[in-house]
Amino acid sequence: MNPEERPDDVPDLNELLKHLMGGGDDMREAMSELGLGHIDPAMFAQMQQQMAAMMAAPSDGSFNIEAARDVARRTVSTEGDPSVSAATAKDVDQVVMVANLWLDQVTDFASTGAGKAWSRSEWVEATMPTWRRLVEPISDAVNAAVMRAMRDQIGNLGAEQFGMPPQMMGQLEPMLGRMSSAVFSMQLGQAVGTLAGELVTGTEVGLPLVEGNPVVIMPTNVAAFADGLGMDAGEIHLYLAVREAARTRLFQNVPWLGPALIAAVQSYAADISIDTEAIDEAMRNADMQDPAALQESISGSIFRPEPSEAQKRTLAHLETLLALVEGWVDTVSDRAVRPHLPHADALSEAVRRRRATGGPAEKVFASLVGLELRPRRMRDAANLFAALEDSKETAGRDGAWKHPDLAPGADDLDDPMGYVNGEKEQAREKPAQPDEMDDALAALLAQGREEMESEKSDSPADEPGNGDGDESGDDPKA
Repeated sequence: MNPEERPDDVPDLNELLKHLMGGGDDMREAMSELGLGHIDPAMFAQMQQQMAAMMAAPSDGSFNIEAARDVARRTVSTEGDPSVSAATAKDVDQVVMVANLWLDQVTDFASTGAGKAWSRSEWVEATMPTWRRLVEPISDAVNAAVMRAMRDQIGNLGAEQFGMPPQMMGQLEPMLGRMSSAVFSMQLGQAVGTLAGELVTGTEVGLPLVEGNPVVIMPTNVAAFADGLGMDAGEIHLYLAVREAARTRLFQNVPWLGPALIAAVQSYAADISIDTEAIDEAMRNADMQDPAALQESISGSIFRPEPSEAQKRTLAHLETLLALVEGWVDTVSDRAVRPHLPHADALSEAVRRRRATGGPAEKVFASLVGLELRPRRMRDAANLFAALEDSKETAGRDGAWKHPDLAPGADDLDDPMGYVNGEKEQAREKPAQPDEMDDALAALLAQGREEMESEKSDSPADEPGNGDGDESGDDPKA
């Protein structure tokens, strides 16, 4: 199409998209009008399907939760996602009931209720709203960067390859926004779907992903985890159920903890830096006629590798919180299962190895927000809670969570006995002791006051005989 010959006869992009998703001869005619009639028929059909899926779901700004959910469900379906039978659900409920009975003996934190046996897709459905809260701070930044790169690339392609008239570029803007949203949403969906295929319990990542904090067991994944351990499957289910029930009790009974964890992830994501050069490179090398190839081309790292100073502080805080959560869970779970499970030590070591090798949560967060979610000090945290329990029993161990200002911090992991002896709480209740700088400032102020008093006493206006109306200067009593 030559824009100079027909400047006012530009095809409407919305109508063309309807043709694209309708198929048949209308679609081919519409594609020909865009200069794309030469595409291979097989690619033609694939592109139609991909475009329809991308454009059909309602847009939600820079993030499309319906598209992300759909991709996640397709991901778990591809790997296999058997439904949970009624018998399995009953077994899980009984296992969780036993786990709660054991936990009742070692903590005063109340139970969160009956157990739930979920398939992978059920976990996806339940956790997607929380994933949305976690990634929304970054989705806007990614959307802006991808939009700009797409706009530049399609502008070049339109001008140089397709003969696309300038009048049509304005109609492309809404489509670009939806494509950008779809790209990010597909990436999130793939990450969450992959995670759903690996987690054994609902909150294994250490974050309160499920609303209401139910005790969620994923039987298909537990079976995969148990394969090769050489232990009784019932014992493995019980151990994992105790850990999950302990974690959900903590989130339920410490109301500030879950929001603090979510806020830390959001804060890190909000300060993310997008590597626009990497996106530009991806746009140059991507097939702009193939949305799936476009998504794959930018599915790698699009974040600058060096975190900001603010991100480093946030990461340190997040890692400390996660270490404290898992340290508390380790301590309480060990107390609960040791009298009942003969392989408690071996199971604990298997869980530690699973975490130490960079588990599924770390991979997901690294792909989504460039965040390596690996609490490196879980053993230190477990030692701190064990020391608290030895010194102050159960109430003292669990009382560490009563207020965020009194909860252990990174420094307390270095000096657990200082925390156990109450030094942190004492410091909060007592006025801060002056340090060297305070002493120096006090001395300087005292010196200044002395000099002012000295100047005042030496002033002629203060000498006898220099008052108002006294001209002789002699003592009036002389």
